[in-house]
Amino acid sequence: MSDADPARARPVGINHVALEVGDLDEAVEFYGELFAFELRGRSESHAFLDMGDQFLALGEADGEGVDEGRHFGLVVDDPGLLENRLDEQGIGRLDTSGLDFRDPWGNRIQIVAYEEVQFTKSEAVLEGMGLDLGKSESAREELAEKGMDP
Repeated sequence: MSDADPARARPVGINHVALEVGDLDEAVEFYGELFAFELRGRSESHAFLDMGDQFLALGEADGEGVDEGRHFGLVVDDPGLLENRLDEQGIGRLDTSGLDFRDPWGNRIQIVAYEEVQFTKSEAVLEGMGLDLGKSESAREELAEKGMDP
């Protein structure tokens, strides 16, 4: 398999993540207690939480049960602020090595710091979001190995 196969499209980022929730109003409130976000839009059964050039889509569903493998990695500017909010809200972590937690509907959220991952926002997007973020040395090395020195 070739990285540059002209017959196949290449993934270049995540546009959005869609999660099922049991109660849309409760979900918007839950995520609003943890994160500062703009509500992009809302219908009777869906809400869209803006994350700059991406979004989190919440859809009301009546399904129950937790899929242990289902999760998404959410990049944040300041994991310490989120850790404080999780403590204030009484939300436990799934392991002691990170900030993984579940929302009330069983969706696993894995928190990662922007500075530690290869995922990179352009200067224009960072500026538009009012963020001044950099990368750790290890993240810069990983990007440089791919010819993407930030």
